[in-house]
Amino acid sequence: MSDVDDGPARPLLRVVRGNPTPEELAALIAVVSARGAAAEPAEPAPPSPWRSRGPGLRRPLPHGPGAWRTSGLPGTH
Repeated sequence: MSDVDDGPARPLLRVVRGNPTPEELAALIAVVSARGAAAEPAEPAPPSPWRSRGPGLRRPLPHGPGAWRTSGLPGTH
């Protein structure tokens, strides 16, 4: 690998019309930079509740004396 420069890099912005002052160019670059930084979220969004697998899992079966009786009764789990 070599660190040879292949020529000038492509500019990020190009003025097509007009003759902006250095202050106007600086303001434009500041706005574009701030806009680009704001587009990247600081932290990922929390996962959607729709993706949760917990409600679809079976609850543990009751155990102990009389468990077979309560296993078929609704709301006693």
